[in-house]
Amino acid sequence: MQPIIKVRGLGKCYTIRQKEEEYQTLRDSIVRACIAPLKRFRGKRDGSAAERSGKTEVWALREVSFDVMPGEVMGVVGRNGAGKSTLLKILSRITEPTLGEADLYGRVGSLLEVGTGFHQELTGRENLFLSGAILGMRRAEIKRKFDEIVEFAGVEEYIDTPIKRYSSGMHVRLAFAVAAHLETEILLVDEVLAVGDATFQKRCLGKLGDVARQGRTVLFVSHNMATVEALCHSCLYIADGRLVARGLPRLMIEHYMGAGLEAGNGVRSLTEHSGRRFGAQTVMSSVALYSVAPEPTAILRTGDPLSLHVRYSSDRPFRPVLAVAIKSVHGVPIFSVSDRDAQQLASCTPAKCGVVICEIPEIPLLPGNYVADLSLGDARGELDVIQDAVVFEVLPADLLGTGRLPSPGSGPIFCKANWRLQPIDFETDFADDDRDRYAS
Repeated sequence: MQPIIKVRGLGKCYTIRQKEEEYQTLRDSIVRACIAPLKRFRGKRDGSAAERSGKTEVWALREVSFDVMPGEVMGVVGRNGAGKSTLLKILSRITEPTLGEADLYGRVGSLLEVGTGFHQELTGRENLFLSGAILGMRRAEIKRKFDEIVEFAGVEEYIDTPIKRYSSGMHVRLAFAVAAHLETEILLVDEVLAVGDATFQKRCLGKLGDVARQGRTVLFVSHNMATVEALCHSCLYIADGRLVARGLPRLMIEHYMGAGLEAGNGVRSLTEHSGRRFGAQTVMSSVALYSVAPEPTAILRTGDPLSLHVRYSSDRPFRPVLAVAIKSVHGVPIFSVSDRDAQQLASCTPAKCGVVICEIPEIPLLPGNYVADLSLGDARGELDVIQDAVVFEVLPADLLGTGRLPSPGSGPIFCKANWRLQPIDFETDFADDDRDRYAS
């Protein structure tokens, strides 16, 4: 059987300008043209063209090669900026590779940026036909699937209403519904399941499951590790633009989540953290974990206290609002706490710098490795968000006094319960027929 996707030596390089070019007059342009030969001559001795022009080359992908077989559902995992979206954009023919080649044998459908091509003044019905045409669907195909698409999106009552009057959720649902009903041999999906409400996300997962069972090929990029493990047959792990490994989803997820997340001494610098959300301000500078001992630690026991000390600094004073989300190393959320709900820091004096402390009296986690996401902001919203900010390990503790704890396979949360037996009198508390039945 021949591969349906063949990628060989794929590379993509972007050029970043160090400073913006100023506007030039006609005289400046003439002078520049006259001295250009001299600059080229000097440049051969002084360095590369990119260095001379104040530009930096950044390789989003480099030497990526793999095959995908027909009917295979392949996941792609990696940190933000690893090159996952760039890979799918090249495969979708949105951007051209700098090096290498990618061959796809079949009709391709892309779920990369849902909603692209929607016109705000047109109705949902008109945008459905417009978006379908942009994605490559024939008009007859759109008509045949029209009712199914509208029902999937859940916008039956508003299909003839202009898109500009739709909520953001309705807009996304309609966009995904159109793209998801493409009849393609190859489907490229890039983190579109992070949108919409929980019910719609379940519907999206069900649709992707149907696509996989129909024997179509799917390349699926997601930060939801549980979804990747549930849907995919194989998985690629990409880091810093390079293909690190390929294998079973469970093994690649463990490889990915374990890379750079080893529990250390309980102190982690956040200034140049790779998990910082794109566009976020660099406000959080470090995080330190404390438990029973006075020194920082990344190892504690079930039921021990956990204290997170987040150091921050800003160019303006503000009242900090910290949120902490605890999840498994597979990225599955377990619980979260936020002072946006507790409002315990609302009366604090605004300051440009400080340390926000979040104290959890008893960590309710069974033995294993866990990861904390951090979000720091003010009353108006988030300023700095870091995924996988710090990792810590929970060790077993004899909290029940029996030397036993629930199996980790039963779930990550530890919950203590009290047990008692209420005795009853056999003669007085049972009816006659019940006494006869139990006595026999």
